[in-house]
Amino acid sequence: MSNPLIYECDDYVVLEPGKPERFLTSEETLKWLETWLKKLSNLPQDLQDQPSTKDAANRLIDTACDLEIQPGFTVQWFAVRLNPSDHELLQANQQEFS
Repeated sequence: MSNPLIYECDDYVVLEPGKPERFLTSEETLKWLETWLKKLSNLPQDLQDQPSTKDAANRLIDTACDLEIQPGFTVQWFAVRLNPSDHELLQANQQEFS
């Protein structure tokens, strides 16, 4: 069962093989997961009952921290707690990667 404090976190670190770690907001993480889910030919069995990709992504955020895209290629996300000053630094860093 998830720790209830995790629901108070508004930020996530996301990891993709071969790429540097990125820090995203909850909304950005949800969209990031939706994008990965849309690339799958079949949703994992525990997500197949979800009415939409967005609902499936929400379920993943609430119940998991990784998603195997193909054998040997897994994306991961972890809730993190950032200080307000870190948000400004992250926004500047994200603009560099965009």
